Amino acid sequence: MDEVVEAIADPIRRDILEMLRDGRLAAGDIAARFPVSRPAVSRHLRVLRRAGLVRDEVVGRQRFYRLETGPLAALVEWLARFDRPGGWEHRLDALETEVYRTRRERRGRPGHAAGETRTA
Repeated sequence: MDEVVEAIADPIRRDILEMLRDGRLAAGDIAARFPVSRPAVSRHLRVLRRAGLVRDEVVGRQRFYRLETGPLAALVEWLARFDRPGGWEHRLDALETEVYRTRRERRGRPGHAAGETRTA
């Protein structure tokens, strides 16, 4: 996962990954979209390839790249832990839901209209 994080830390590499979402592209087409040199783009592609985020295929004299999303799965799973309620937060959410459900049920019963109070 560390290699994937390092690979996507650079904005040019993130842009390359976004470009490849729609399908494979030739290395020259990728390089043409950036204001940096072709060798610089080649180095970015090499980093992405080493991290397993892209695959390359040579067809004639051209090298095509395509996106590989598999290595992102571990990162996505790790990041999702920060979005999910955990521990007490999850239990308190469940308690809040139960309290609202109980209040709705009580309001629907005869003799429990709004403003009525029970006397013993």
